[in-house]
Amino acid sequence: MFDAARVFASVPRDDYPPNPAPAFPRSLFVFSVLYGGMVCIAGVLGVKQVALGPLAVEAGIFGFLLLVVLSSAISELHGQKTATFLVRLGFIPLLVSAALIHLVLALPHDPGMYPPAIEAFPIVVGQSSRMMIAGLISYGISQTLNVLIFAKLSGQVGSGAGKLVWLRGMIASIVSQVIDTILFITISFLGERPILALMEGQMLTKVVLSIVLVPFMITFFVGLGRRLDRV
Repeated sequence: MFDAARVFASVPRDDYPPNPAPAFPRSLFVFSVLYGGMVCIAGVLGVKQVALGPLAVEAGIFGFLLLVVLSSAISELHGQKTATFLVRLGFIPLLVSAALIHLVLALPHDPGMYPPAIEAFPIVVGQSSRMMIAGLISYGISQTLNVLIFAKLSGQVGSGAGKLVWLRGMIASIVSQVIDTILFITISFLGERPILALMEGQMLTKVVLSIVLVPFMITFFVGLGRRLDRV
């Protein structure tokens, strides 16, 4: 006997997929977009030196602190492997933006371009090959180390994930930012200028900012991520 109901049930339907794909978490999408933007802009911000009371630091530190906080927040919300994969994906916008910068610098400027901008543009966006390599190496190692330390501390501090996020984020940020400074300054300036004084000042500033800013920032982003995923 012909069973129309059974035949109809066996036909795939667009509105009833047998194995629906899991939804992409909103927090991961939003934080990944922001992460990619910070990867590109942090180096540009570093052109300016800012004074924070007695401390002097490259303005790029604010972008890098956001990278540290975002990678730690993603590790907390979606696991160490996801956060580490995001760090690796960060090389893509870094390399693409570097290639585009070199392309634009090589192209002739429009004669009608604002004259002060003609001289300022190469200073703002241009970097030597040595500094560019230093940035890639220090970014990859320090950010991977940040995620690793943050994830490992979840089993040592606070008795598991979700506990003392602010403290784990602060410790991971301090260590990773110190390593970032050592690598970047050494690769960029060793043999060209004295580096110890420059390194000490940058380390001190980054440690202070990690203590002052990171606990609040990571608490905010982890809370925001959980709210986004509940929507």
